Amino acid sequence: MEYSVLKSIHIIFMVSYFAGIFYLVRLFVYHVDAEAKDEVERKILQKQYVYMIRRLWNIIVVPGGVLMLIFGVWILILRPWLFQEAWFHVKLTFLLFLLGFHLWSWRKIKQIKQGTNKDSSVKLRMMNEVATFLLFAIVFAVILKGLFIENWLLLLLSFLGLILGISLIVKLVNKNKR
Repeated sequence: MEYSVLKSIHIIFMVSYFAGIFYLVRLFVYHVDAEAKDEVERKILQKQYVYMIRRLWNIIVVPGGVLMLIFGVWILILRPWLFQEAWFHVKLTFLLFLLGFHLWSWRKIKQIKQGTNKDSSVKLRMMNEVATFLLFAIVFAVILKGLFIENWLLLLLSFLGLILGISLIVKLVNKNKR
């Protein structure tokens, strides 16, 4: 299969995977927020959120992630010299962080199903931003390639500024909710 087609399919499944991850963590937040409702409404909402979480994980997130991985590996089989590129090592590093986030999400699903989740709504909102930062880092590593390596300090400071900015916005939004 032509490289451009494989890359396109890889990107499509990456978008699908990240869309699922972003919504998944929002569902975690909604599940926690339902705790503040009266008992009848809370039980109905939380049961629905668990159902939505399970379906999203099984139909969008996991299949999207597996297909993203398959097409990524296929690309590497066709272009093994990518392993020699510095930007690719940066991408792989962020992919390891994404794997950690994926495993955290899986553990969180188990906790929510078992009723043992202890994370607050605010913490979960902040965790949602972790996926955003990973997406930024992975895309920048791929698109900027050599520039990413040459200007790593500037990009690192930019990411830290972005993290700080988004964190402040989340705090302001949550402050206004109270």
